Amino acid sequence: MPTTPTWLESARAHWNWRGQSQPPFAITPAPDQVSVWDFPRPPKLVADTREVVIAWNSVEVARTRSAVMVLETAHPPSFYLPWRDVNRALLQPARGSSFCEWKGPASYWSLVNGGQSLPHVAWSYPQPLPGAEALADCVAFYPTHLECTVNGEKVLAQPGGFYGGWITPELVGPFKGEPGTEGW
Repeated sequence: MPTTPTWLESARAHWNWRGQSQPPFAITPAPDQVSVWDFPRPPKLVADTREVVIAWNSVEVARTRSAVMVLETAHPPSFYLPWRDVNRALLQPARGSSFCEWKGPASYWSLVNGGQSLPHVAWSYPQPLPGAEALADCVAFYPTHLECTVNGEKVLAQPGGFYGGWITPELVGPFKGEPGTEGW
């Protein structure tokens, strides 16, 4: 089994909250709700069979019942959709990259349709780190400028613009990305 590099261990170790307990500022969920503070770190990947639909200016970008949710402490889930259920003709590679200490190197994508474009609206992990292999053939979308639904329910975007979580009605926070959450 390969050893995890020291720099990666260091990046993973800085997190204070790991889902084993809720901070005092966490919202207590009602019986039909889930707290993002109960999600683990490292993140858990969960298959989700609810219907996920993404549209852009009334054009369907994706539709699936085979999403993979990434559940990570303090974050609403990111929904990763299999490439086979995405209209790839609408996506073009975008410049830039990033690195997640749990998922690995990310590639970015822009939506393009005729003369319209929406830059850096999606990302993928074509070569994920061990533990995130289920994401290799998937893509995730920032919901901010898209019409995204889960089982017909409109999704709200995770605050802050950097993270790509989808807030669905059953979730309570507060969520990473809101003002004052930089130190979480």
